[in-house]
Amino acid sequence: MGSGILGRAVLQAYRKALENANKSGVAQETIQNIRRSGRSMTEQEARLILGLKENATWEEVVQKYDALFERNSKMGSLYLQSKVHRAKECLEAVYQKNDRSSGE
Repeated sequence: MGSGILGRAVLQAYRKALENANKSGVAQETIQNIRRSGRSMTEQEARLILGLKENATWEEVVQKYDALFERNSKMGSLYLQSKVHRAKECLEAVYQKNDRSSGE
């Protein structure tokens, strides 16, 4: 019986929190942030994260990636480590696309 009362109280508190979030705009802001983070990284963004110029070779990309990934693994910033990894993945796709188009 006590768990039923507690369950209803938790549900009621959750509903009230959602209602307050909708009134203050927090819910919409959160949805926009989720949508923004879902978009893929641009080549320019990836180059900025890794500190590379447009004419950088793939070897330079790998060297920068290794150095930044290792540094962030030691300092404990998982967020930065994931950004560095996503930047490398983005540039890897660009370099592979360029290799295929130049090889044809």
